Amino acid sequence: MKRIYIVLTYSGTNLSKIIKHWTKDEFSHVSIALDEDLKEMYSFGRLHPYNPFWAGLVHEVPNEGTYKRFFRTKANVYSIEVEDHQFVDIRNTIYKMWENRKKYKFNIIGLLAIGFKKEVKMHNYFYCAEFVKYVLEKAHIDLNLPDKMIRPEDFKSIENKTLEYSGLLNKYKKKSLLKDYIEILKYKPANQNK
Repeated sequence: MKRIYIVLTYSGTNLSKIIKHWTKDEFSHVSIALDEDLKEMYSFGRLHPYNPFWAGLVHEVPNEGTYKRFFRTKANVYSIEVEDHQFVDIRNTIYKMWENRKKYKFNIIGLLAIGFKKEVKMHNYFYCAEFVKYVLEKAHIDLNLPDKMIRPEDFKSIENKTLEYSGLLNKYKKKSLLKDYIEILKYKPANQNK
């Protein structure tokens, strides 16, 4: 068994404020990560921290790019256990899309349509929640997500998830390092003299 990570965020950008106003949800963005440290985190979002209209498939890193600019980004990090073959399918889907990322576009119309309770799907166009759902479905992971008008907040309803962290995204790595340090302190070699 392996773990994947679903990362819900609210950055406070103008677009995220609009989404939050329309949906009344706590979070306005979702990403999927292949590792606990979130070094392999992907979504559909802005390609440049200062331009919300230039968007597409992005490799996101806490404390870099948009998250460095919007350093007060709030986050919930959930882990989900998946079968080994499902993890490979998720990774392969993301990597294949990444290799061909120029052909994928940001579905701004679909995102804005949610505010009007409409769904607009276009081939090779995604917004963040559509992308994460698509990747999970390609790996045959049934999470009982809505068929239409998927929102980041819908990922909170996934069963059998574990909340790993809630707080500022830029503090997440520090939390992970602290956990590792505590584990090191617990370790005592068998032949250690008192």
